[in-house]
Amino acid sequence: MKPLQIAIDGPSGVGKSTMAKILSRRLGIMYLDTGAMYRAMALKAIRSGINPGDREKVLTILDNTDIGIEFENGSQKVLLDGEDVTEKIRTDEVSMGASAISAIPEVRVRLVEMQQKIASGSPVVMDGRDIGTVVLPDAQVKIFLTASVKERALRRYREQKEKGILSKTLEELEKEIELRDHNDSNRAESPLRQAEDAVLLDTSHLTIEEAVDKILGIVKAKGFADAL
Repeated sequence: MKPLQIAIDGPSGVGKSTMAKILSRRLGIMYLDTGAMYRAMALKAIRSGINPGDREKVLTILDNTDIGIEFENGSQKVLLDGEDVTEKIRTDEVSMGASAISAIPEVRVRLVEMQQKIASGSPVVMDGRDIGTVVLPDAQVKIFLTASVKERALRRYREQKEKGILSKTLEELEKEIELRDHNDSNRAESPLRQAEDAVLLDTSHLTIEEAVDKILGIVKAKGFADAL
């Protein structure tokens, strides 16, 4: 029997990564943030003076880009050409760049292969925008998270303010999220959409812990938690 795969999808700023990390700790299994891999690729393009949406130029650096994932004490580190960029990929510029670069088919093929290989070896919680539809189409548990644009912008505003990296107004963050939603949902390659067998969970009025409890309840209802 293949290892348990939990696929968590949803738009930007809905809290996928935060919830997936907590869920993985509570279940005692690996967490893989696929979005971080696209962010790392976007950071490489930006550092190279390349527009992350310029397919032809991105392809000139793709083969010379090494993106690695390491796990230390349950936490994921993202390496770009050997450099730890875990924190450096969390800026708004990189976020928008990741949305653009993820629409490039060759980039997706390269990173999806890596993600599938990781998931084939051990139980995993994986989050992104096309996990349940493309990366892990046979995942035993699929969750699609959603929340209003206003709520997602407010969460990002508070997070950035707390980290001391706030550089935009709440209204600017709302417009940015709306743009990313549009880009992610309308890209030709693996657009953001809910898998037919995914459970829809609106987190607009839920705390992070309440949302995780609901996801954990879904996992248990499907009979997988007790097998871990």
